[in-house]
Amino acid sequence: MTKYVLKRFLQCIPTLFGITVISFVIIHIAPGSPIGMQLNPKTSPKIVEEMRKNYDLDKPLHIQYFLWLKKLFSGRLYSFKDGKPVLQKIRERLPATLILNITSILLIFGFAIPLGVFSATHRYSFLDNLGTLLAYIGISIPGFWLAYILILGVVKLSGMPVLGMRTFAVEGLRFLELALDRIWHLVLPSLILAIGGIAGISRYMRSSMLEVIRQDYIRTAYAKGLTEDEVYYKHALRNALLPIITIFGFLIPGLIGGSVIVETVFAWPGIGRLAYQSVLSRDYPTVMTIMTISAFLTLFGTLVADILYAVADPRIRYGTK
Repeated sequence: MTKYVLKRFLQCIPTLFGITVISFVIIHIAPGSPIGMQLNPKTSPKIVEEMRKNYDLDKPLHIQYFLWLKKLFSGRLYSFKDGKPVLQKIRERLPATLILNITSILLIFGFAIPLGVFSATHRYSFLDNLGTLLAYIGISIPGFWLAYILILGVVKLSGMPVLGMRTFAVEGLRFLELALDRIWHLVLPSLILAIGGIAGISRYMRSSMLEVIRQDYIRTAYAKGLTEDEVYYKHALRNALLPIITIFGFLIPGLIGGSVIVETVFAWPGIGRLAYQSVLSRDYPTVMTIMTISAFLTLFGTLVADILYAVADPRIRYGTK
């Protein structure tokens, strides 16, 4: 198992390198430039040329890529927009994004797995059909549209905060009040980010559970006199979770991609909103660094899913040759 993990990790390195190369090329051939976003169209060509040299934009594209790579690993990568270190900007936004994504993951698995198991054990019932309908709606509905609808409804009905991570006037609040204020602000964005995952994974869980309970060993468990709950939750559930573990590897980067929209709509001060602002300002170093982090998380999530798959099912043994 250790050799397999090491081998997969080493395979991730060229894959990550290839992703960064493709992303770098696409970003630089896209319309617009950081200089055009910062300077007046009437700015003298001399000043424009000086800025191009400062940003290394006067060099060939492959040289620009290796310069970006060198600056990234040396920690001397600076934003085109405000001149701040890129890693520092990301580090400042990271806690907000982690809070939002971890909360969404807990909501997804906390609701999706029980809903999927319930639908499978009550298949073709009214509640199962209702769950299927709601799942299709949850998968199909655009997140940004639902966010705006909920914002309008919540503001009118309850006055619940919908923008930012905290209330502006927090002076004099105690620790518990501050914590409740953060949770209050977290409810809507984390719910919007989790709805698609809950809908999709609950359906996967239902299908997987239905497939498992048709197996011979489930009939054997019934023949031994085990109760229905024991059969479902001690024998069937563990094997039914295997496809869900595979999906987990792609859930994390998917949430990061979705958080770009959610954080922008709710003015949540995280990496997703930073990515959106950086794209608008053509801040190449920041955009590339965020995309690299997202690609790394995708590869890492896939590797973690493979490891969890083997842990959940001891019958699986990965070849190491």
